[in-house]
Amino acid sequence: MTRKSRRLVLISSALAMLALAAGLVLFALRDTIVFFYTPSEIDAKNVQPGTRLRLGGLVKEGSVVRGEGKAVTFSVRDGSGEVHVTYSGLLPDLFREGQGVVTEGVLEGKGQFRADSVLAKHDETYMPRDLAESLKKQGLWQHGKDGAPDAKGK
Repeated sequence: MTRKSRRLVLISSALAMLALAAGLVLFALRDTIVFFYTPSEIDAKNVQPGTRLRLGGLVKEGSVVRGEGKAVTFSVRDGSGEVHVTYSGLLPDLFREGQGVVTEGVLEGKGQFRADSVLAKHDETYMPRDLAESLKKQGLWQHGKDGAPDAKGK
């Protein structure tokens, strides 16, 4: 075997091992990857029930209903879409109607979502960029109470 062919075998073996390692990492992480969607994207992309995802949008005014114990139901909207969320646990102090929220959980059916965790935004800089851009496109972007723009001056 010539020196050139040994080098070629070594490089191709190293690339094969690297590809195998990357494949194993992606295979191991496939169940822990959680995608982010807005209510209108759930409808548009036909997300199947049982899918674990993050849902973001604005808490619909008048939709928060507190049940027994820590049970809470509310609706998340983004203009053209709305999803009914059920959650059992303590809500963040900043959670309120009309504010941005990101929930993580499982889509149970058409317009139904069971949340495991709820995150409330404290200002526009906390909201995920793609959600903020989606809300701006739909004209639902909310500035602070004083009308001040977000941290990027938009």
